[in-house]
Amino acid sequence: MALLEIQNLSVRFPSKTAVMHAVDGVSLSLEAGDVLGIVGESGSGKSVTMMALMGLVSYPGQIKADKLVFDGHDLLKLSDRDRRRLIGKDMAMIFQDPTTSLNPCFTVGFQMAETLKLHMGMDKAAARKRSIELLEQVGIPAPESRLGVYPHQLSGGMSQRVMIAMAIACNPKLLIADEPTTALDVTIQAQILDLLRNLQKERNMALVLITHNMGVVSEMAQRVAVIYAGQIMEERSAQAMFETPQHPYTDALLAAMPERSDGATRLATIPGMVPGLFDRPSGCLFAPRCTYANAHCREQRPALRDWQNGLVRCHTPLATSPAAQGVAA
Repeated sequence: MALLEIQNLSVRFPSKTAVMHAVDGVSLSLEAGDVLGIVGESGSGKSVTMMALMGLVSYPGQIKADKLVFDGHDLLKLSDRDRRRLIGKDMAMIFQDPTTSLNPCFTVGFQMAETLKLHMGMDKAAARKRSIELLEQVGIPAPESRLGVYPHQLSGGMSQRVMIAMAIACNPKLLIADEPTTALDVTIQAQILDLLRNLQKERNMALVLITHNMGVVSEMAQRVAVIYAGQIMEERSAQAMFETPQHPYTDALLAAMPERSDGATRLATIPGMVPGLFDRPSGCLFAPRCTYANAHCREQRPALRDWQNGLVRCHTPLATSPAAQGVAA
């Protein structure tokens, strides 16, 4: 049995005039020790997908799924009490902005000890000792002195390391990292990624890496799911996706990577924006921005189907598209 199984997950936000489909029929599975990258532009539904898994979608959000199972627990039927026992212990999340995720009213040591006392049953002395070990493990110098500081006294990189230490404190089976390198300089980014990679291997954790940075995914992930407007557009092994992307959206994301620019021309961009509440197309959701879209694409919404050892949601994947073959030629 897979550690995590998600089938046909949908998250809707109804309003007086319409319903916003933030997540629309997403299915994913994850084994212990797997590293899955979830990529897409801002507003594509990456974070909301994982927030639904964690039970953190608040009213008026509505969550529906055919199956939402983690480590044998049916998350759709789990009581609030049982969910609190699970979240933070077996399933943990590193949130996107550590400066807003850490409570400014309490010291770092208090917030770390709270997690250890609640989930591990440690007393004050044991929680303090474990907190020091965790801060040392994530590369924070003088960890004992850091326990008494408040979040605003830490740099962005240090705050992110504290968040990682709190997330791994209870040896979770699944770690979700939501943009773990946002707003960090390049050197700190590399250190954080190395830290996550080493922790994942040492503990055999399943890791979900949410990001719009394709370079980070290429370094970390074994498998990649590309999400657009709440739907999976393509899911394949990381190597196959980077070598031969099959969905035009994936191809456009890769083309926009600075590493692929020759420096002589402007960096490639994707025209338009992710559709919102009132402008969702009737056909393929990416059709208005797609270079290869035809009349059929604009009229008929494609289904997610098996394709070249992966999945793709496209009527004419790039390997079969005459237009794409013409460009390649």
